[in-house]
Amino acid sequence: MVGMETGVGASLREARKRRELDLTEVEAAIKIRVRYLQAIEDEDWDVLPGDVYARGFVRTYASYLGLDGERLAEEYREGVGGAVEERAPRRLEPVGSAVPPARRGRRLRGRALTALVVLALGGLLVAVGVLGGDEDGGPAAGGATTKSARPVGSAPAAAAAPRVALALRASEEVWVCLLDAEREALVDGEILVPGEEAGPFRSRRFSAAFGNGAVELRIDGRPARTPASSGPVGYEVDAEGGVTSLAEGERPECE
Repeated sequence: MVGMETGVGASLREARKRRELDLTEVEAAIKIRVRYLQAIEDEDWDVLPGDVYARGFVRTYASYLGLDGERLAEEYREGVGGAVEERAPRRLEPVGSAVPPARRGRRLRGRALTALVVLALGGLLVAVGVLGGDEDGGPAAGGATTKSARPVGSAPAAAAAPRVALALRASEEVWVCLLDAEREALVDGEILVPGEEAGPFRSRRFSAAFGNGAVELRIDGRPARTPASSGPVGYEVDAEGGVTSLAEGERPECE
């Protein structure tokens, strides 16, 4: 167990007691489980799901108590951040329109095969247009204008990669890490306050991690069905709007 005799946990406990709050009241307010709050106060960091969640929880807890959340999160990072080991991944039950990983893999392979067939047919049509004969079916004479399968100057239409729109809306204060298909951070480990929205963003797919389940996902304008949770959750959204739960070791991380 990683811990310190004084520091982040002691500051949070003292602030909570000054406000005469018990941990169940804090849990109800910020949607972080009592056992995580107790672990933070005891600086029993191994109980928490990982370093990125620990920082987010410390920031949220401190801000709720009227402390400087950013300062305490940084104090945690400098003191123990990175020493917290991720627990073994635990598979969560799929939610909503989630597609099982095996089926998703087969579907992606099918898409790849379809794309190759389309490209091959496109290449064949171009070759026929360039090398084909004249209107009577004879071979094109040297220097003669040949028939083209498309107007001069036009290019083959590139198959547009499917994209999906994703918007977030917080019902309670929630820590958010959202990445697009290129693993670029769209919401980089930020806290959304109740009623705050982010997006919509567009990408071929998204991966997201949340400090709790107090966030609504709207995919192409429609709400996704996700389970309520007072602990950390993570999801992947594919190009067809399917939502798959991510185990702890598979969720994205933001600084």
